[in-house]
Parts: sequence; structure tokens; C-alpha cells
Amino acid sequence: MNDQVYMAQALRLAEQGLYSTHPNPRVGCVVVADGQVVGEGWHVRAGEPHAEVHALRQAAGRAQGATAYVTLEPCSHHGLTPPCAEALVHAGVQRVVIAMQDPNPQVAGRGIAHLRAQGIQVDVLSGELSAAARGLNCGFVKRMEHGLPFVRLKLAMSLDGRTAMASGESQWITGPAARADVQSLRARSSAIITGAETVMTDNARLTVRAEQLPLSPELCELALSRPPLRIVIDGRLRVPTDLAFFTAGPVLVVTYQTPPENTAVIEYIQVPELNGHVDLSVLLGRLAQRGINELMVEAGPQLAGAFIQAGLVDELYIYMAAMLLGSSAQPLMQLPIELMADAVRLQILDMRALANDWRIIARPLAADV
Repeated sequence: MNDQVYMAQALRLAEQGLYSTHPNPRVGCVVVADGQVVGEGWHVRAGEPHAEVHALRQAAGRAQGATAYVTLEPCSHHGLTPPCAEALVHAGVQRVVIAMQDPNPQVAGRGIAHLRAQGIQVDVLSGELSAAARGLNCGFVKRMEHGLPFVRLKLAMSLDGRTAMASGESQWITGPAARADVQSLRARSSAIITGAETVMTDNARLTVRAEQLPLSPELCELALSRPPLRIVIDGRLRVPTDLAFFTAGPVLVVTYQTPPENTAVIEYIQVPELNGHVDLSVLLGRLAQRGINELMVEAGPQLAGAFIQAGLVDELYIYMAAMLLGSSAQPLMQLPIELMADAVRLQILDMRALANDWRIIARPLAADV
């Protein structure tokens, strides 16, 4: 029972890294001696000490003979920081409880094996806490296991499933509470991707806005210190680069044409064409190679539908406003389906009110999460 309590505490610590550890996983650690927590820590930023190091420093000599609860298998290789498995050995920890094995091929059981070889008892949990640890790092896990980022498609619509008036007018469908929730979603993402039409029609910036983030000042500062990479798919290179999207900070432009030279703020990458559009599957593989764990899609009906059709969406975040926009307004996505048998079926994971709006989190049933 105590294992469950202390691991739950370690997971709460790991959650504090939700906005700042990219491309590393979010990890928490609790050190317990004689039934008392003597040290705790969480991984704050890539390149800085890992959770185990923070917890062991706090525990100091009390770590001798203690039990360490870690949400992810301690690393056993030298990266930007020394291996945490070795730090646990040197601290004299007697037992290590782990929520999940690290999917990183550089670790993948080696940390556990090293600890056991040094005479330390290692227990790997299963069940809800293990699933929670995996969910906390869904992007890191998917990138390591499948070579792809975890993709969230964000959509905002009226009760009758419309996203904008026929003229393109769309601001604002949802209220301040829903928009603040979207800011949190942006802040936790490694990258945000959109299409040329959204940038040109909405003059979108897709930045994280500090004044709308529902976070503590400390977490807000961390989130703003590692803003997500903003990406626009512009296959034909037709978006003017003097728009707000480009002047708001560094941007990655994806095209299937021969790209121009990179500038100080605009990086171009060329991806193969597929049916007159950028090949999204190839693009996601390229983004994973850049260390993108969680990718947020904020786009218009055509690109949103293309991600769904390609089977690349892991979760949908649908914000539903209490209004009707009418039959001439624009649909949620361009998704040509003629037969009921071809319908995209979803599993509802969560549904809750955000002031006068609703947020639905759903997962395509065919998605491999």
C-alpha cells in the first residue's frame, strides 16, 4: 500500500515538468527512509539534473538503506548528465521502485539490470500507476517505440459542428476558460503545427500567451522558457513571411518545393509530395528525429481532416461552444465519408464543462497509443 502512496507522490512531482522537460521525459522521485520522505525531486529541464539527483541531494546521508520511488527507470548511460542508476548505487539506496521501464533503447532495462547487479532490490509496478506514468510521457513513449510524435488535434466548434462563418470569421467561438485551457495544451506541446490557410486567413501566431496560462508563476516561467516550435505546412510556399506568424519568433516551414535559404527566424525543410500535399507521415517521422514528443495540430478543416484520414491522430481535444452558427458556416473538418461503415469511431476519454463551453477529449479507436 505504501508503494502506491509514494509512487503517486512521485508522479505528482513529475507532472511539474509537464511544460519544460522536452525532449526528455517527465520524471519524479521520492526517497523514503523509516517510513518518512527524506528527499524528493523532479526533472526540470533537459540538460539539468534528473529527478533522482535532486531527491538524493535533499536526502543526503539519509538515503543510505532507503527506498527510492522513481516514475521512470533510472538511466544507465552518460548523456548531458551522469547516469542516475549509478547515483542511486553511490547513495547506498537499498530498494528502488519503478513505475515503468524506459522505452529509450539506450536504457530499456539496462538501468534495472545495473541496480540489481549491485545488490539493490528493484520492483517494477504494474496497473494504474504504471499506466499513469506512461500517459504522463505519452509523447516520449511513442517517439521511442514508434519513431513518431504523439499527435493531439485541437478543434473548436459550435453545437452544430461549425468552426467559422462562410466568410472565414471565427474569433471567438469559445470563451476565456476554454482559451486558457488551449494555452496550457500549447505550453505542454513540443511543437504546434498549422496550415497555410490558417496563417493567412486568421493571421494566427500560435504562441503561448503568459497572461492566459492558468499556471503558478513558477510553472509559467518554466513554460515560457521552452516555447513550442511553431510549424506551418506551406507546400507551395505561398504564405507571405511578413505575417504575424513569422514575426512572433522562430518558425519551421514545411514544403514539397525547393525551399529558399534559411533565415535567422525561418527554417525550411523539404518533405516529399503526396497527392499534391506534403506527405504527413514522412513529416512526422522527421519531426520525431528532431526530438518532438508531443505535436499539437491547430489547423483548418482541410489539414485537420488530412491528419484524421492518414490515421495520424492520437487524441482529439474538441472545444464546443454553446452557440449555433448555421448550415452555411464552415464544417469541423474536410473528411469525405460516404458509408456508415467508414465512419471514424471515437472513444470518449473525458468530457467536462469549461464555464459555458464543453471540452471533449477523445481517441480514435484505431489509434495505436
